[in-house]
Amino acid sequence: MNAEVLRLLLAVSLIAMYVLAMLYLRRRRLGLGAYLFWGLFALSIPALGPFLVILTRPGNIKHDPQKTGAGGHPGLARQGRQRDTKEVRLVG
Repeated sequence: MNAEVLRLLLAVSLIAMYVLAMLYLRRRRLGLGAYLFWGLFALSIPALGPFLVILTRPGNIKHDPQKTGAGGHPGLARQGRQRDTKEVRLVG
């Protein structure tokens, strides 16, 4: 590998991280100013910016009433599964 290939791989990975950070921010409830601030923050710190944006979790999560389960899947209830709590008594 020469230097040009390594530079290309670095640029592609930085762009991919930035896109992931923007997709994450799209799921958060933010105003336009906050969205632009966090987007520019992610751009200003090349390698750590997207990670810092995701770790700080700005804004609130957008709630979709149709997505009721964990991870947004309607079939997975957030209440959790109730375990079978039958008592076993040994007669001795």
